[in-house]
Amino acid sequence: MSIQSDSKVASRRKFLMAAGATTAASVTAPSVVKAQGATSMRWQSTWPSKDIFHEYANDFAKKVNDMTGGDLKIEVLPAGAVVPAFQLLDAVSKGVLDGGHGVLVYHYGKQTALALWGSGPGWAMDANMLLSWHKYGGGKELLNELYASIGANVVSFPYGPMPTQPLGWFKKPISKAEDMKGLKYRTVGISIDVFTGMGLAVNALPGGEIVAAMDRGLLDAAEFNNASSDRALGFADVSKVCMLQSYHQNAEQFEIMFNKDKYNALPEKMRAIIANAVEAASQDMSWKAVDRYSQDYIELQTKDNVKFYKTPDAILKQQLEIYDDVVRKKSAENPLFKKIVQSQIKFAERAARWEQDTVVSRKMAFDHYFGANGAAKKI
Repeated sequence: MSIQSDSKVASRRKFLMAAGATTAASVTAPSVVKAQGATSMRWQSTWPSKDIFHEYANDFAKKVNDMTGGDLKIEVLPAGAVVPAFQLLDAVSKGVLDGGHGVLVYHYGKQTALALWGSGPGWAMDANMLLSWHKYGGGKELLNELYASIGANVVSFPYGPMPTQPLGWFKKPISKAEDMKGLKYRTVGISIDVFTGMGLAVNALPGGEIVAAMDRGLLDAAEFNNASSDRALGFADVSKVCMLQSYHQNAEQFEIMFNKDKYNALPEKMRAIIANAVEAASQDMSWKAVDRYSQDYIELQTKDNVKFYKTPDAILKQQLEIYDDVVRKKSAENPLFKKIVQSQIKFAERAARWEQDTVVSRKMAFDHYFGANGAAKKI
């Protein structure tokens, strides 16, 4: 072999060795980059760990963790782990927490208009319709304006439409409005003003503190949210009477919140994943709620000896009338409150009319299948 040939062979060997090194690097590089580039976020919910609401928070976090392939890892702590439930907004805004899971009505003390996302009759809309207003009717822009007005450094995603909440837990059935006057009662948001107007002594407490307050006699009655949460929190241990149906929180939803600086620092692709995970979690929450709430509703009756009663129509009508008075007063005091109310009413008049005219009442079908001589028994 000539010297020239030897040179060519050596050059070829160097090329192959370099190519092999490059290939090996390309195989191993992604796992190294992924490990170094993973973003971790510490969150807190406003719910005790045993509440299904905290489970919803973890459900959302898992969806994001899975959809990003671990590039974003959200850890959710229960209420009180870092800050009390009602201090979540401040903690996320200041970066003490990277994000959180709660409800907008818990920020009522910062700006009363925040309670319009769920506290009240929803202008005849349910929570899913109110979320439709938020996404397509101008609510998102108004919420951004609202948070900017109080200097909140957050990005907010309302999601998870809740069913109508009960009037609450009482020592005995409520048959008329006079039965409620003077009671020490727990609620939050604009509902504080409504029930105060109905003659109750109202105290706003986080969910995890309600049952203990009732047990110590600090509260005579209280509302929280649903059969699963109420059962897990122990309401049946301090009361055997629950009044169903109310307008005080007919259209509430949850809120997923990020610190704005932390959120904006994420890659655009990851922010898109988060936005889609919010909507996926919203629907999944609705499906899980139907399954779990209906099970616990039965078990509260069969295992915990709870009696459920429908709230009298006279009380429901009084709620609407007092709510209107409260809204007029707050609209006069707060231009942004009025602006949001007008936007919601404009959307609701169209959407609720469409729903009322279009959606058939399911009561006839329920009575047909599950009434005294229900057809379901013959099928």
